[in-house]
Amino acid sequence: MPELRRDPITGRWVIIARERGERPYDFIVEKDRVKGGFCPLCPGNEGTTPPEVLAYGRETYNPNGPDWLLRVVPNKFPALIIEGELDKRGEGIYDKMNGIGAHEVIIETPDHHCTIEELDLHRLEFVFRAYRERIVDLSRDSRFKYIIIFKNFGRSAGASLEHSHSQLIALPVVPSRIQEELDGCKRYFDYKERCVFCDIIHQERSQAVRMVLENDEFITVCPFASRAPFEMVVLPKRHQSRFVSMDDRQFSALAELFSETMKRLNRILPGVSYNYMLHTAPIKHDSLEHYHWHIEIMPKLTTIAGFEWGTEFYINPSPPEDSARMLRDCTGLGEGEKAQCEGSGN
Repeated sequence: MPELRRDPITGRWVIIARERGERPYDFIVEKDRVKGGFCPLCPGNEGTTPPEVLAYGRETYNPNGPDWLLRVVPNKFPALIIEGELDKRGEGIYDKMNGIGAHEVIIETPDHHCTIEELDLHRLEFVFRAYRERIVDLSRDSRFKYIIIFKNFGRSAGASLEHSHSQLIALPVVPSRIQEELDGCKRYFDYKERCVFCDIIHQERSQAVRMVLENDEFITVCPFASRAPFEMVVLPKRHQSRFVSMDDRQFSALAELFSETMKRLNRILPGVSYNYMLHTAPIKHDSLEHYHWHIEIMPKLTTIAGFEWGTEFYINPSPPEDSARMLRDCTGLGEGEKAQCEGSGN
C-alpha cells in the first residue's frame, strides 16, 4: 500500500508508492552523448573565461595561466550581475528590484574527463575549501543575504558544459526554500529545545535503516520523506549551522565521506544525472541553535509533472529504506568505474 510521509523539517508531504517497487535496473538512465570539441574550462583556454577570482595549485604567481588544479571564475552569462544597486521598488501590489548578485563557476579539475567522484581526496577537499573561501568573500557584500552552491551533472540535470564544475549564486534575498527550512527548524526547536537535524542524525544512526554510511564527522542518509529514489543528504554530526564554520579535520572527513557517497551512487546507477545543493545559514545569521547545514543530493530519476507542480507533493516509487540498503551494500569497484584522477592535465 502507498504511504504518505511528512518531512519533519518543512512539513512537506510525499507519496511513497511502494507497489511500484522499482529497483536500479528499472530506471532508465540516459547517458549523455559526449559532444567533444572546444571546452572553455580546460587549461589553455583561460582567456575565454572572465578573469579568475580564485585558483589553487599554482607553484608560481601566474594569474589566469594554465597551471592550476582548481579555478573559480565569474559566469560568462550570469543569472545576476554584481554591478549596481538593488533599487527596491513597488509597482502597485508587485515588488521588484534590480537583478543584483554574483554568479560564479567553480572549475573542480583541469581534467576534462574527470568526474567529482573520481577526484582524489586532496583535490576534492580543494573543492570544499573553495566553496568556503568564496562564501566568506562574498558575505562581505552588504547587498547579499544568501549564497547557494550547487552542482548540475548531466544534461537532464541542467548541465550545459561537460567539464566538471559547480556553481555559486549570491542573492539579495533568502530563497523561500531555505526560509521554509529555517522556519520549520525554529518551530521544532521552540517546541522541543533541540535541533531537528541533530534528532534526525540520532534516530537514523540508532535505527540504521536509512543510513548509507558515516565517519567520525559526517553521515549520509536517505531522508525519511525522500522526494525521489536514491535522494541523499550529507550532514555534519556536530551541530553547525554555517558551512564556513568547518575546521581542517572536518574538510578532510567531508571529502572522504562525500567521495564514497558519490561513488556508491555511480555504482548503483552508472552515469546518472544529478543535482546537489549546499544549504547553509543565511549570511547575516550567526550560529543558529535550530539550524544545521547540509548537502542534498538529488538523482534525476523521476519526472516532475502536473500533479507535482499543482500540489507540491512528490511521488517516490522507491522507499528510502530500499535505496539506503542498496547503497550500503554497494561496495567495491563498480563495473567500468575509473580510478581516481590525479595530475593536472586534460
